[in-house]
Formats: sequence, C-alpha cells, structure tokens
Amino acid sequence: MNGFEAYVFDLYGTLVDYASLASRFAGKVADPDAFVTSWRQKQLSYALTAASMERYVDFDRLTGLAFEYAAALHRMPYDAGLRAAARDAWSGLPPFADVPEALRTLRAAGHRTAVLSNGTPQAIAATLEACGLTSSFDAALSVDAVRTFKPRPAVYALATAHFGVPADRIAFVSSNGWDATGAAEFGFHAIWCNRAGLPAETFGKPPARTIVTLAALLDG
Repeated sequence: MNGFEAYVFDLYGTLVDYASLASRFAGKVADPDAFVTSWRQKQLSYALTAASMERYVDFDRLTGLAFEYAAALHRMPYDAGLRAAARDAWSGLPPFADVPEALRTLRAAGHRTAVLSNGTPQAIAATLEACGLTSSFDAALSVDAVRTFKPRPAVYALATAHFGVPADRIAFVSSNGWDATGAAEFGFHAIWCNRAGLPAETFGKPPARTIVTLAALLDG
C-alpha cells in the first residue's frame, strides 16, 4: 500500500452518500435527485465563494442557505422546520458499501487515518457516529480550525500539521475532482475516487491515481 504515513479522506460523497437524501424529498419536489444535485452544487459554490471572499460562514449554515436556494429553484414549498431537518440530515448520511472494509483493512495494516472535511466538528462527529466509523479514524479535521474552505492550502495543511509529516507522505482520497486537484497542488499523493465516471478535471495538477471504489486503495 505504498508505505504512506497516513491516509486522509474527504467525507461527503467520498465516505458517505449524500445522494441518498433524495428519498427524503419524494412527493415534495418533482425531481428529488435533481433537487439534491442542485443543493449540493450550491453548497459547494457558497463554500468556494466564501473562501474567495475571505469570509467564513460555517458549513452547517451554508448547507441551510443552499437548501433555500435549491428549494426556490425547484419550486419546493418549505418552512424553517423542514430546512433544519434537511440540514441535520447531512449528519445521518449512510456510508458507501465499500467504505467500512477498506478502512478496516487500512487500519489492520497499521496505517493512520483521518477525515478532512468542510463540515463543522459537530457535523463530522455526528456523521461518523451515525454510520459507525468513528473508531476508523485517528482524527477528524474540520476547516473550522482555519476558518476557510477547500481547496485553500491552509485546509490541507491541517493534515500535515496533525501527522507531522511532509505532504508527499500522505495519501489524500476524495470523490470530488476539484478537491483531488487541490490536494495534488498542495503536494499530497492525491487519489480521486471517481465513482460517478466523470471526466477528469482540465484545470490544475491531476491526481496521482484515479480509482472507482475504495477497495482499489488496497491494490496499490
């Protein structure tokens, strides 16, 4: 497994499946899958915009604001209670089927592991607890510590500081192409878990590896 000092994972879309949120909106909106896609895209857009503005608003609040936008876009009636429930649903997302075994194998081989997420510390902890993954990680690192968002280098530096090793000794795994690119630019051995079969990013440094399931981590 390449002898890396640590494996660091993105959370949303890499370890846990936000697309599962669509089932919560069946009967409330015409196309629940499209609604969740719009919600996720606006959530990330707000995070990137906040980072560019050097204005920090935590990810829980951005998730709520993105929900309002997606609801308006898809003409879905909502109230404050539904918005709060929808935001909190991000803390109960299920893990992808390949995740538990991949993490068990990494841990059994003696690798240190961490989550590095745009989420708040509370949301990360709740998500890992809900899907039974808390004990799979040595650390849960949140952008709250540096008050900005990926792909700002200060976020990725949380992992090098925590483990006390150079960036190239850390394998960083994300399902988000832009995140894998940001990690590669920082100096990590970036691994893009391209579950959706998307085209490669055309801007920035490419990841060192592309895989389609976390089980493939154990092949290298």
